[in-house]
Amino acid sequence: MSIDIVFHTPEIPGNTGNAIRLAAVTGAYLHVVEPLGFDLTDAKLRRAGLDYHDLAHVTVHPDLDHLWQTLGQRRVIAFTTHTTDSFAEVAYEDGDVLLFGQESTGLPAEVVDDDHVDLRVRIPMLPGRRSLNLANSASIAIYEAWRQHGYAGA
Repeated sequence: MSIDIVFHTPEIPGNTGNAIRLAAVTGAYLHVVEPLGFDLTDAKLRRAGLDYHDLAHVTVHPDLDHLWQTLGQRRVIAFTTHTTDSFAEVAYEDGDVLLFGQESTGLPAEVVDDDHVDLRVRIPMLPGRRSLNLANSASIAIYEAWRQHGYAGA
């Protein structure tokens, strides 16, 4: 099964480092859309990714248009707090793209409403909580998609 994870303009190097490790252990592809809130040589990014950098497929895109061109016609699932649809109700498909926003603000409206986005889902949380950690959110999502496919390849 092939699933891609996208971090749109991430701000915290440790989250992206953890996503690199996540991509390596699940076989997912990680796409990171600039601008980034850190330098790709940041020690925190390297430390969080440990020795998994060489085992992960990571592509850095200069902007969202470049990402869309690279992905082609694939189903894009945006993770946002601005919907009532649960991520757990999705039947994940081979080739899906899981799109996440930056840590402080999530996905901007112009990205959530982009024509390339097919579904908008949320990860349930208790009321009054603002958000879940970005790397944790990606982990929850990719493991649900992978679980639905019997952890193919594991």
